[in-house]
Amino acid sequence: MSIVVERGAVARVRMNRPEVFNAFDEAMIAALHEAFTSLSGDASVRVIVLEGSGKAFSAGADLQWMQRASTASQEWNLQDARRFADMLAAIHHGPKPTIARVQGVALGGGVGLAAACDIAIATEDAKFSVSEARFGILPAVIGPYVVNAVGKRQALRLALTTSRIAAQEALDIGLVHKVVPLDALDSAVDAVAADLLVGGPQAQQEIKQLFAQLQVGPITEEVRLLTAETISRVRSTPEAREGFEAFLAKRPASWVPKA
Repeated sequence: MSIVVERGAVARVRMNRPEVFNAFDEAMIAALHEAFTSLSGDASVRVIVLEGSGKAFSAGADLQWMQRASTASQEWNLQDARRFADMLAAIHHGPKPTIARVQGVALGGGVGLAAACDIAIATEDAKFSVSEARFGILPAVIGPYVVNAVGKRQALRLALTTSRIAAQEALDIGLVHKVVPLDALDSAVDAVAADLLVGGPQAQQEIKQLFAQLQVGPITEEVRLLTAETISRVRSTPEAREGFEAFLAKRPASWVPKA
């Protein structure tokens, strides 16, 4: 089984090919897409954690898969690449907050997986490399996610040099949000998940949808109108009413899991 899925309020999707450092091929891409699509439609799921079995998060694309692709037709390659793009989109654009739990290495597409998640937490000894150019290809499908995570100039440096960077540098440039010792990784992920469970699920979905439309730059009239229309609509929802009532009554909101 290329992945393992554990359902719950905090669901876990575990890449399960430790013998190849969780490198992904066609089968794992399909399984990840199906898992995130299914979990996104499950109202009982509030948060999704993406993790890797064994010593590594993900070494990126399976080289045997890439070798097969190098001898296939352009049409086959296009369909194959679109399936990869659709999988990353299912992770990034889904309504549930996502956390990447990164240990060991994240290479090539593994960096893309971490960047596609909303929040990434890594161990102190984790290493990252946008390594595609070493094999005569480029980080095309993961490129937009890496650019959004670290900015264009840093993404360009990582892609051109294929340098392997340490967790602290990944933190400094925004590729990950927190770096912790290996033995503290699970507790750090659990703490972030607990924070996410306090927020309203519909509000979090609205945040993801709104922020996906915002760009760094001038705050135009169109942007001001978008934000005003969004908050005016959301403020009158049942979830918002419950949130305000719970706060004023000094009680947990109905969506917060009971201790």
